[in-house]
Amino acid sequence: MIVKNNFYIITGGPGSGKTTLLNELRKNGCNCVPETARNIIREQVEAGGRALPWGDTRAYSDLMLFRSVLDFINLKDREDIYFFDRGIPDTYGYEVLMGFNIGDVLKNAVEQYRYNPLVFILPPWREIYETDSERKQDFRTAIDTYKVMMEVYKDLGYIPVEVPLLPVSERADFVIRELK
Repeated sequence: MIVKNNFYIITGGPGSGKTTLLNELRKNGCNCVPETARNIIREQVEAGGRALPWGDTRAYSDLMLFRSVLDFINLKDREDIYFFDRGIPDTYGYEVLMGFNIGDVLKNAVEQYRYNPLVFILPPWREIYETDSERKQDFRTAIDTYKVMMEVYKDLGYIPVEVPLLPVSERADFVIRELK
């Protein structure tokens, strides 16, 4: 097992402001790791691939797991604080949401690669929710994803801390304060 207490996950449903918050933290000098899902979607669309949330969801989930583990391993020797736009347990949550049987590879990954127990979760926020070419889920799915992520992280031994619905600079301040 590899435990990295300097790795913090920022999670939540789609369209809750995760990437915006990570960008704000980055502007404030924090180390941030981008979400793998959007990169996968872009790559698959460009290549005409099927590993997409509206295509081959199993292949999409497998790619998310692979890329999330790779991000973790590539940074495992770093001692600075890093914020991750989602983490390995998010793939677990995605598979729960999709009704998949959770395979041994995923179970082992969430046990083997551990982040700081404190996880920042952003609740659904209708006023900022938007769809785009990569986020096609409706707001109901955002709510369902949030609920699943909250439960999955708790079940995996993490402590979810809900980030309040505030302007992005105040959300970033909240996250930084919680680290202390």
